[in-house]
Amino acid sequence: MALTRDFKETVKKRAASDPDFSKALLHEAVDLMLDGDSSTAKLILRDLINATVGFERLAEDVHKPSKSLHRMLSSSGNPTMENLSAIFASLKNALNVRIDTTVTAR
Repeated sequence: MALTRDFKETVKKRAASDPDFSKALLHEAVDLMLDGDSSTAKLILRDLINATVGFERLAEDVHKPSKSLHRMLSSSGNPTMENLSAIFASLKNALNVRIDTTVTAR
C-alpha cells in the first residue's frame, strides 16, 4: 500500500504556494460561518492561519495570546464575534483580499 501525505500538511503546502487556494479557503470559512457551520469554519481558519500568517503573527495583529487563538479555533472553541472579526480582518489584510457578500433570495 502506498503511503499518503498527511492531509493537514498537504493543505499547508498548497496554501503556502498557491494564493488562490488560500483565498478559496478563506471564502469557504466565511461561507460556512454564514451558513451556521461554525465548527468546520473554525477548523478551516486554523489550517489557513497555520499555512499562511501563523498564530504568532496573528496574535500580534489581534492583540491576543496565540494559545488563546488556538483554543478559539478548536472544534470546541467559542470565539466572540469581536475576536472572529479581528481574525477575518487580519487574514484579509495578510492575503490581500476583499470579501464581498451578496444576498440573493432562495
